[in-house]
Amino acid sequence: MTIANINPQFLISMPSGGEWITILLVVIVLFGGKKIPELARGIGKGIREFNDAKEGVKSDIEAGMSAKEVEKK
Repeated sequence: MTIANINPQFLISMPSGGEWITILLVVIVLFGGKKIPELARGIGKGIREFNDAKEGVKSDIEAGMSAKEVEKK
C-alpha cells in the first residue's frame, strides 16, 4: 500500500488515552506545577473575553437590524 492510497481522514484524528497522558506529562514538565493554574486562568480569561466580544458584536448587529426595521415602517 502506498501513501497515495491512504485516506487523509485516517492521518488526522483525536489523540487517544495514552497520547493524552503523554501530552499532560509534557505540559507538566515544561510549565511546572505552579505555572499550570496561571496558564489555565489565562486561557479562561481569554475565552471569557472572546465570548463577551462575540456577544457585543451580536447585540450590535441585532440593534442595527431592528433600527432598519423601524426605519422601513
